[in-house]
Amino acid sequence: MEGKHNGSGLPPGFRFHPTDEELIMFYLRNQAKSRPCPVSIIPEVDIYKFDPWQLPEKTEFGENEWYFFSPRDRKYPNGVRPNRATVSGYWKATGTDKAIYSGSQYVGVKKALVFYKGRPPKGVKTDWIMHEYRLNDSRKQPTKHMGSMRLDDWVLCRIYKKRHVTKALEQTVEDTHVAQTDVTLMGNDASEQNMSRFPRTCSITHLLDMEYLDSISHLLCDNSYNMTFDFQNTIGNAGTDNNDEKPRLGETPYQYMDSGNMFGQPMVVNPMYDFRGFGS
Repeated sequence: MEGKHNGSGLPPGFRFHPTDEELIMFYLRNQAKSRPCPVSIIPEVDIYKFDPWQLPEKTEFGENEWYFFSPRDRKYPNGVRPNRATVSGYWKATGTDKAIYSGSQYVGVKKALVFYKGRPPKGVKTDWIMHEYRLNDSRKQPTKHMGSMRLDDWVLCRIYKKRHVTKALEQTVEDTHVAQTDVTLMGNDASEQNMSRFPRTCSITHLLDMEYLDSISHLLCDNSYNMTFDFQNTIGNAGTDNNDEKPRLGETPYQYMDSGNMFGQPMVVNPMYDFRGFGS
C-alpha cells in the first residue's frame, strides 16, 4: 500500500506492508492506549456508516488496500454480537478466527469478512474483503458508560477488493483451447472435403481421370510402363532372332519396354528359387 500523495511527510518510495503482529503490537495497541503510532497514516473512521467502495476516499493513503481504526457497536443492548450492517449491505464473517502471537504471547485475533449487498439472508456476495484485527483483552475492558452500545472502542480494519487473476487465467486458457479446437475442426473439414472427392466405388478409368491421381495415371499409362510375362512368345522367338539371348536353365525371361527405349534388348533375370529338378 502506498500513499496517494506525500501529505503525511513520508519519505519517497514509502510502502506500508505490516505483518499481522506489527499491526497489533505497534498500531492497534497504541491506538487503544492513546499512544502515537509509528506513522500517522491510519485514519479513524466508523466503517459501518459507509459501504466499502466509499471508504477509499476517506483516507489519504492506499491504492489497493486501505486501513482504518474503527469502533464496533453491539447488535443488541445486552449481547456481545457486533452490528455489521452498513448503508446498503452487511459484512459477514467467513472462515475461522486466526490467533495472532508475538513470540509465544497471544496478543490478538484476526477475523475475515465478506461484504454482501442487500439484507440477510438474501444478500448478494461481492468481491470486497475485510480483515478485522482486535486485541485479545478488548472484551475485558469495562465500558465507560453503563448501557452503552459500544462493544469495542477500536479495532483495526484492512479492506481491499479481491482480484480475479485466476478467472482471467482460466478464461485465457479456455479461449486458447477454443481456438485450437476451431483449427482442428477446420482441418477435419478440409480432409472430409478431399475425401468426398474420392468415390467409394470406381473403376480404373475413373481413377485415371482424377486430377489428384495424375501421378498414378502417369505410372499406369501403357506408354510409360509395360511389363509382360509371355514365356511362350519369348522362348518361341528365341531361335528366330539371333540377337536375342536364349534363357538359360533356371532363368525366367523378363522383358521391360520403356517409351524412351532405354533398353533395346530384353533383360534376363534369375528368379529367387532354382527350378532345376522340378521337371524330373
